Amino acid sequence: MIYIGIDVAKDKHDCFITNSDSEVLFKAFTIFNNLDGFNDLYQKIESVMDDVTKVKVGLEATGHYSYNLLGYLIDKGLPTYVINPLHTNLYRKSLSLRQTKTDKVDARTIASMLMSDVNLKSYSDTSYHNEELKSLTRYRFDKVKERAKLKSSVSRLVCILFPELEKLVPTLHMASVYALLSEFPSAKHVATAHLTRLTNLLSKSSKGRYGKDTAITFRDSARASIGSNMPAKSLELKHTIKLIQELDSEIDEIENEIKIIMDEINSPILSIPGINYRMGAMIIAEIGDFNRFDSPDKILAYAGFSPSTYQSGQLDGAYAHMEKRGSRYLRYALYNATKYVCHWDPTFAAYLAKKRAEGKHYNVAISHAVKKLVRVIYHLEKTKQQYIKAGEILLIHYSFFEHLSRCSFCHTVFKVQGTLTEFQIYLKYISVLYSKNIILRLDF
Repeated sequence: MIYIGIDVAKDKHDCFITNSDSEVLFKAFTIFNNLDGFNDLYQKIESVMDDVTKVKVGLEATGHYSYNLLGYLIDKGLPTYVINPLHTNLYRKSLSLRQTKTDKVDARTIASMLMSDVNLKSYSDTSYHNEELKSLTRYRFDKVKERAKLKSSVSRLVCILFPELEKLVPTLHMASVYALLSEFPSAKHVATAHLTRLTNLLSKSSKGRYGKDTAITFRDSARASIGSNMPAKSLELKHTIKLIQELDSEIDEIENEIKIIMDEINSPILSIPGINYRMGAMIIAEIGDFNRFDSPDKILAYAGFSPSTYQSGQLDGAYAHMEKRGSRYLRYALYNATKYVCHWDPTFAAYLAKKRAEGKHYNVAISHAVKKLVRVIYHLEKTKQQYIKAGEILLIHYSFFEHLSRCSFCHTVFKVQGTLTEFQIYLKYISVLYSKNIILRLDF
């Protein structure tokens, strides 16, 4: 077996090649981050390998710096492993007490880590091409976060310029209010506005919801307002609203691209009530290839949802907190998706209510529901089955008992077993249209 360790940097990469007999095939060498450098690396690998399946290439997860090299290695068919830098750091420290840390040492450490047969999963082609969806969902996440900050600025500025307005509308962040403040960015401007112009503006931007009466209310309130007359703040308000509107347009464009990809993927997790294509896309993008994970618990750990534990001697740490390591984007998506699923799906709603009845804090109860949701998502993605709501199960059970009355084999087996739960094993050997659905429900 050939092992290649690569320490990734911005302009160059340090590499080390060895074999399973610990024979150094190529001492630590440096390649440039360009096509010539990539080809030089591949030629060295090709010169010592007999079979591509007996090669392991390892590199650290260094964000965008490793993306081009990773794509090159995967296109060449080389099994590539992306390793958490925290793992390589701890592994390097375990090899020596000396505080030695260089790029060449790191490359050798990564190769040694591959040789130690640590439980690593190779980076699949699915994971690599999933990066487009991940880029879009993270880009949207940053844009939404940026928009939220600007909306906070609008609330702050309105509190200075026209504080009474907030009590006259359901929310400041609506099209009619933005249209009003874009043209009349302070109480003074609204107070001196022509009633006809104000009425037409509100009527058009609210699609007829607000008319002359609302315009009179706004103007009267503005005339009695305690808001400050600050031209600089008014200008800031106008520009902030313009930025929010531009971000709205950009977010819509991003979401359209996400929807196109999600339609192509056709993931079964979108069949879960409460998970729309935006949150579903974030979950799919961050998890990537589900074959990398042996169990749902591995996904929880990857998202940082697993509880931390500390035990030493007689000390046993109680009230363990969430680890919060791994993908913060996945953690955000799972947490928020679970809240909506608990609202829309009766099974999850009952589970959340049960945990709350046990005296658990809301966030703790949600974390339990997250674990349940991850188990469901993992099963759906592995089996490619659709989620079945509790109400739909009754119809399936009814169809099953209808079939039971007609099928002599099923009737005989069910009579011996006595219960539907014990009968599920036999459904795996019966070719009926709805058998998979019954098994899906009973497994949970």
